[in-house]
Amino acid sequence: MEQPASGAEPAGAAGGGAAEALDRPLPDGVRRRVVALVSDAFGGLTVTELPAQLRQYARFTPNRRAKFAGNAMAAALESDPLFRQRIGERIGQAQPELAAALQSGSPPAAADPVDVAAAAYVLRPPGWVKLVAAAGEEAQRADAERADEETRRELERLRAELSAARSQTKSETERLRAELDAARKETEVLHRKLRSALSDVKRGDAALRRAHAESEAFRTESAAQVSAAESETRRIRARLAEAESTVESSRRAAREGRSVEDMRLRLLLDTVLESAQGLRRELALPPAASRPADTVDAVEPGRMSPKDVAARALSDMDPALLDQLLALPQAHLIVDGYNVTKTGYPTMPLEKQRLRLLGGLAMLAAQTGAEVTCVFDGAELAAPVLLAPPRGVRVLFSKPGVTADELIRQLVRAEPPGRPVVVVSTDREVADGVARAGARPVASALLLKRLSRA
Repeated sequence: MEQPASGAEPAGAAGGGAAEALDRPLPDGVRRRVVALVSDAFGGLTVTELPAQLRQYARFTPNRRAKFAGNAMAAALESDPLFRQRIGERIGQAQPELAAALQSGSPPAAADPVDVAAAAYVLRPPGWVKLVAAAGEEAQRADAERADEETRRELERLRAELSAARSQTKSETERLRAELDAARKETEVLHRKLRSALSDVKRGDAALRRAHAESEAFRTESAAQVSAAESETRRIRARLAEAESTVESSRRAAREGRSVEDMRLRLLLDTVLESAQGLRRELALPPAASRPADTVDAVEPGRMSPKDVAARALSDMDPALLDQLLALPQAHLIVDGYNVTKTGYPTMPLEKQRLRLLGGLAMLAAQTGAEVTCVFDGAELAAPVLLAPPRGVRVLFSKPGVTADELIRQLVRAEPPGRPVVVVSTDREVADGVARAGARPVASALLLKRLSRA
């Protein structure tokens, strides 16, 4: 079974390939032409005819194969004789004259040495190493000639530029000399003017020094007079400010004292009047005044005795007790905010606790007409609370260093004696303190029951 064209290399080629080898790297131009030849012949082979490392490039175009698989094709061509033989067969089919001339040992004289060397490297005819080396030398010689030609052209260009630069420098030098002569003449004129100006400046300096001396003497005298006037003015202003401060303090003390006392007296008077009216309604007194005859002890027909009137006692946890207290004239309800919210809904966030309590207090204020003040502890707040108080409810936060309990006691002490004040707090200390001040303490649970009923 003989297959000299595809199964093995020809005897001459095989012998030449085994005996001959390159002793230096393949010249760049020859290598590029070898990769191009292999890339063009690559497409004529089946996948099974390709080495394993080149099968992934089977569907690439010749240009892409040359770009991405150049190193792999060069390595396979050098290490795989069968692959090299198949590529040689494709080159023989594409360039039969060149392949025949190489096999006969007489390459065409008119052919490109790089093409001859590339085909010889693939076909490996006898003497192919010399052909590759000759092509490399020819390529180097061509590169050297091109470099010499480029160097010659560059030298001619530089000579032309140098000649132009010399001409331009000569004309520029002549122009600069003319400008220098003109500048020298102008400088002489300016020197003469400068000497004249310096003389004028010296005379002006002397006059200026005299004026400075006179103005300094006048300034010193004026400063002494101004200093004396300012001292007198400051003394008079200090006495005037002291007098105004004294007058203003006296006025403010009188005004504040009068306004506080008037407010307390008016509030107490309103309390007494409303208490009298409430007592009149509670006792169901007739509109007419009593008569002396009414004071005589006797039994009137159909009159009810005290035994007939049922007495009703309210417990401390009955919400009706709170309604009864708030029905008193000019009643003031003071609520310990966090004490109530942490008793009724401690798991909610503080913001939602405040909103829920204030909503209930607003409804209670609208129903009873009582004055309602809700106090929260603000000592640990990092920033002011942005809160819009509901209608009818006064919301207060204690200042830093002051507890809500102390603020509640201050509010109770600010009320005039005799006004009904109800304080809602479970804190025993708060309850005892406000009770000593005349207020009525009730438990937080009682307020919570009353709000839940509403």
